[in-house]
Amino acid sequence: MEVVMMTDRLDDGYDVVIAGGGAAGLSGGLMLARARRRVAVIDAGEPRNAPAEAVHGLLARDGTPPAELLARGRAEVRRYGGHVAPGAVALVEARDDGEDDGAFTVVLADGAALRARRLLVATGLTDELPDVPGLRERWGRDVLHCPYCHGWEVRDRAIGVLATGPMSVHQALLLRQWSGDVAYLAHTGPEPSAEQAEQLAARGVRVVHGEVTALETGGPSGPDGAGRLVGVRLADGTLVRRDAVAVAPRMTVRAAFLDGIGLRPADHPSGMGTHIPADAAGRTAVPGVWAAGNVTDPSAQVGTAAAAGATAAAQINADLVAEETRRAVDAHRMRVAS
Repeated sequence: MEVVMMTDRLDDGYDVVIAGGGAAGLSGGLMLARARRRVAVIDAGEPRNAPAEAVHGLLARDGTPPAELLARGRAEVRRYGGHVAPGAVALVEARDDGEDDGAFTVVLADGAALRARRLLVATGLTDELPDVPGLRERWGRDVLHCPYCHGWEVRDRAIGVLATGPMSVHQALLLRQWSGDVAYLAHTGPEPSAEQAEQLAARGVRVVHGEVTALETGGPSGPDGAGRLVGVRLADGTLVRRDAVAVAPRMTVRAAFLDGIGLRPADHPSGMGTHIPADAAGRTAVPGVWAAGNVTDPSAQVGTAAAAGATAAAQINADLVAEETRRAVDAHRMRVAS
């Protein structure tokens, strides 16, 4: 199904501008539009899960193609008067002119400037994959990273876990839940510690030493014309037959546009990559700025990201209500005093 993205004409001022039109951003936009806020969702059109055939583990929407899910979300935001427009946020600046209708200026890549009283950052992240020939081309099909997203689709098949970082052993132990044939491909990753080696052995996960130099395909071509994965080739020429390969990419947030307000990515405690630190409600260290979804939680699935967007939106609305109430009280006192 071809999904065409409509474009809303943007105003110059909003209660909230949302950077990012994925699950977190659209969920936040829906919540704020239903709260009768002036909201604009700026969507760069680069969803992280675009290569995937379907979204899984999402209640009542399991198996929905990612593009279809986002199209539904955009329509829902618009139904309540929210604006959704393609584009990328290039820069955010703090406003210091004392005006009540905008704490930030949000500059888009095309030069358009929007005033925003609050900002929700939901731009997600980029998966930095190992430089192994054939791996990127199969990303989202038989090369995967999240067992909860794609484990069912490769159940009972031969799975290889490409060791790339501190989470690789954990990934192998997780995938053992879906298949009895899991191989830990040591590749160039860290060697398992003695404790980890014991865990892998106890769960029947064999360790294959040697650098992986390529993914091998063969057999009849699938819908993408690329054939099926048959295994991984090691530097010594050995072919390790595998039906699927799991990899833990380094995850880098898309947040360079926040430099102007002093909000910069930090290393995530898990070692998986970077994130924008935020509390449980999405509030960042910069007043007026919230973050939701993969930009702050690299492991968030679609449902988790959507919930985080809704939570942050409710907090933003409450923050705006508190500000508006303070102003109303001040105005009331002035009227009474006069």
